[in-house]
Amino acid sequence: MTKRITPKEENYSQWYNELVTEADLAENSAVRGCMVIKPYGYSLWENIQGVLDKMFKQTGHTNAYFPLFIPKSFFTKEANHVDGFAKECAVVTHYRLKNDPNGKGIVVDEAAKLEEELIVRPTSETIIWSTYKNWIQSYRDLPVLCNQWANVVRWEMRTRLFLRTSEFLWQEGHTAHETAEEALEETNKMINVYADFAQQYMALPVIKGRKTEKERFAGAVDTYCIESLMQDGKALQAGTSHFLGQNFAKAFDVKFLSKENKQEYVWATSWGVSTRLIGALIMAHSDNNGLVIPPKIAPLQVIIIPVYKNLETLEAISCIVEKLKSELEAKNITVRYDDRDTQRSGWKFNEYELKGIPVRITIGPRDMENNQAEIFRRDTLEKQTLPMEGLAEAVEKLLQDIQQNLYNRAYAFRENNIRRADTWEEFVDIIENKGGFVYAHWDGTTKTEEMIKEKTKATIRCIPFDNPQEEGRCILTGNPSKERVLFAKAY
Repeated sequence: MTKRITPKEENYSQWYNELVTEADLAENSAVRGCMVIKPYGYSLWENIQGVLDKMFKQTGHTNAYFPLFIPKSFFTKEANHVDGFAKECAVVTHYRLKNDPNGKGIVVDEAAKLEEELIVRPTSETIIWSTYKNWIQSYRDLPVLCNQWANVVRWEMRTRLFLRTSEFLWQEGHTAHETAEEALEETNKMINVYADFAQQYMALPVIKGRKTEKERFAGAVDTYCIESLMQDGKALQAGTSHFLGQNFAKAFDVKFLSKENKQEYVWATSWGVSTRLIGALIMAHSDNNGLVIPPKIAPLQVIIIPVYKNLETLEAISCIVEKLKSELEAKNITVRYDDRDTQRSGWKFNEYELKGIPVRITIGPRDMENNQAEIFRRDTLEKQTLPMEGLAEAVEKLLQDIQQNLYNRAYAFRENNIRRADTWEEFVDIIENKGGFVYAHWDGTTKTEEMIKEKTKATIRCIPFDNPQEEGRCILTGNPSKERVLFAKAY
C-alpha cells in the first residue's frame, strides 16, 4: 500500500512535498538546493517539452545550444541585467584540482586560477548576444529566431522541488529583429503561445498581462507574463516573454546594414518556461489521493489491470487486453497492461491513483463473462461499467472529457477566488484571510508597490491586458489611478 499523504487542508506545503516524492516525480539530491528528476517526473517534462517544441517550430523557431559558462565581463556590459542576477550567480574561479600535499584528499590547485572568472549560466542573453554579433551583418540575416533547451543555475537558499531549486531545466528563446514593431509582435506572439499551451494542454487557466517596472526581467524594456492560481490561493507565474529593445544589441554592438544602407542596432526578445510548470500542474489539479494529470500531457493515459486467481484466468484476460490495447494505441493513446504477479491489484489501484493516471481499466472473471470492463476516471474518482464493444472509442471520449473537466474545474476555482478591493481594509482582509487574486487600484509608483509588499507580502502579479480603464484611488495612498492591477501572494 502507498503511504498516506498529509491532507492539503491540513498542511498544503507538506502535502505538496510529500506528493512530489511519493509519486516518484523528484527527490532532493546530494547537492544542496538541487533535485533529481526521477524517470516518471522526467517523462512528464518530456511531454511538456515535446508539445512546446512543436509549437515553437510551427511559429518559425529553430533550436540551438550555447555554452553553460559565461565570461564575467559579459555581465558588466548591461548594467540592469547584472544587477538583477548578481546575487544568484555561481562562479567558476579555477580550472584544476590536485592531491592535497597533506594527504587530505583533493584540493583546488591555487596555481590554476582562471584569467577571468566564468559564471554558470543563470540565463543566456549575454553569451547569445555576443554570438549574434558574428551572425548578423545585414537586414538579410534577420530575423534570428532561436530557442535553447538547457539547464540554468540561480543560487537559492530556500528551495522546493520544481518550484525553486538552484539548478532547473527550461527553454529560453532569443530572437533578433529588424524593427521594434517586429520584436514587439514576437513578444506578444510567444506569451500567447504559452497561454495556449497552459490552457489547452495543462488545463490551466491563466491571466495574461504586463509586469510592473519593479517586477520586469532584468535588462528588459517590458515583460509580459501568464499568471495562474493554485489551490491554496497563491499565484504562480507560469511563463514570461520579454521585449528587450536594443539594450543587449547596444551592449554587444550588434548592428546590421539596413535596407536604407544605414548601420542600425537590432531589436531583441527573450522568453521562457521551466520545470516550474510541473509544480503548477501539481498544485492546480491534484488532490489528497495523489496526482491528477491532464490526459494531453500525461506520461501514461490508460492503465489496464487484470483481476484473477489463477494463470488460466490471467491468460484469458490477457487475450482480451491485447486486442483492446492495440485499438487504444491505434488512437495514439498511451496505455500499459500491468499483469505483474509481484503486487496485488489493490496495491496497483492505489499506486496508479497516486501517480495520476487519467483512466484505469479493470477486467476480471465476471467482466469476461459479461463482455465488459470497469472504467475508473482519476479526476472525479468515479467508476462505471462499459461494454467491451466500442470501449476504445469510449475511452478516447472519456480522456477528452477529463481534459475539459480539469480546465473547467480550475477555471471555476479561479473565478470564485478573484475579488475586488476599493479600500486598504478590504485589501488586507482578502490577502490575509481569503487569498486568491485581488483587483485593486495602485498609483503606478514603485515606492507604493514596495510598501504594499512589505505590509502584506502581496505583489503585483501583472497589469492584465484585458483590464478595462477604470478611474479610482490607490488602496494605500489614495492617489488617483486609472486602472486596477492584479495582486496576490505568490510562489
